[in-house]
Amino acid sequence: MLHAAAQAVDPLIPHPTSRPVAWTPTALTLSIALLLAACGQSAPPAGPGGPSGMPPPAEVGVVTVSPGDVGLVTELPGRLEASRVAQVRARAAGILQKRLFTEGSDVRAGQALFAIDAAPYEAALASAQASVAKAEANVMQSTAQAERFKPLIEAKAISQQEFVNAQAAQKLAEADLAVARAAVKTASINVGYAHITAPIAGRIGRALVTEGALVGQGEATQLAVIQQINPLYVNFTQSALDVMKLRQALDAGQLKRAGSQGASVRLVLEDGTEYAKPGKLLFSDLTVDATSGQITLRAEVPNPGGALLPGLFVRVRLEQAQASNAITLPQQAVTRSPQGDTVMVVGTDGKVAPRPVTVGGQQRGQWVILSGLQAGEQVMVDGFQKLRPGAAVKPVPWQPGGAKPTAANPAATPVASSTTTASAPSVSSANGASTAASAAR
Repeated sequence: MLHAAAQAVDPLIPHPTSRPVAWTPTALTLSIALLLAACGQSAPPAGPGGPSGMPPPAEVGVVTVSPGDVGLVTELPGRLEASRVAQVRARAAGILQKRLFTEGSDVRAGQALFAIDAAPYEAALASAQASVAKAEANVMQSTAQAERFKPLIEAKAISQQEFVNAQAAQKLAEADLAVARAAVKTASINVGYAHITAPIAGRIGRALVTEGALVGQGEATQLAVIQQINPLYVNFTQSALDVMKLRQALDAGQLKRAGSQGASVRLVLEDGTEYAKPGKLLFSDLTVDATSGQITLRAEVPNPGGALLPGLFVRVRLEQAQASNAITLPQQAVTRSPQGDTVMVVGTDGKVAPRPVTVGGQQRGQWVILSGLQAGEQVMVDGFQKLRPGAAVKPVPWQPGGAKPTAANPAATPVASSTTTASAPSVSSANGASTAASAAR
């Protein structure tokens, strides 16, 4: 076939029945060039976007709207605080003799912590006990005398005044006995103060005094601090305006309360990780801070392993309400401006149009959309730079984290086809040149 085509365009190529003629390099080169031009004219030009020359629809990442109940989470700064704090102080004056605990350890209520020299208090206790014995003897003597005077007064053997004096002496002796017994109790308490125990269970810090120090002289010297860290409290503040808007939305039925046990609380630590155990909101303050316009709130968080420590700064994720039939969208899908919040919706014809929406807050890096979208609609998330006025787009499922869509890229197909089409004449031309060279040989 190639030989016949060469004969049609070049008179130097002999007919198969004619006598062979000698080929010259100039004739061979001219025939090959004419053959390549004829083959190139047979292939139609291919544009960059396909046979029609129009570019294919640009691929854009979309998410499909799926309404549901969405918790409205507010993230606020907070600080952890021990649920109970007790300062261990010396209530009796004396020389500190022993420290009976390990610093930084957990102690139980009533556990012995320090020992103060108790000798002076033990001596005072013994003296008080002796006073009790003396008072008991006086009571016994005065009581016996009063009993002896009873028959004598009936017989009028003694005067009435003497009988009254005997009864008064009995009462005074009983009062002295009560005072002595109270002194014994006071002395016993002081002896007990010399042995300092833990008022609450918790974790004790370092000792603030050492053995040999004089404590409690004129003031109750602080010896250590015990903090109960299971559970922990987290104190944080929220804008009074946000609280009022939330209460109005709850009263109007736009939102519903998050759970029957109050708002749930999650903690985000300084490294960005979320604490595994949830907490619960205990109360919100009744007054607004006049200087900051904030309301103080407190939540309780379990801490069985002691991983959290008092004084740690955290981020508090507070779920106070839930929105019904709400939608969550990636933040890059929503355009926020003073004129309002909008998203780009891909229609059934592939055209993209802006749509105003109502944003109700954010949850885990996504905006919560309260209104403006319907179930099944496709919202554009990325590919905004590919948009052209009036041009349709091809929606593909958006993959978070920058992963590419699993769908094939339509823009790649015309390029491959065009490359294949463009390379085919070259192969044919090479085959034609090889045949002509074979015929020449």
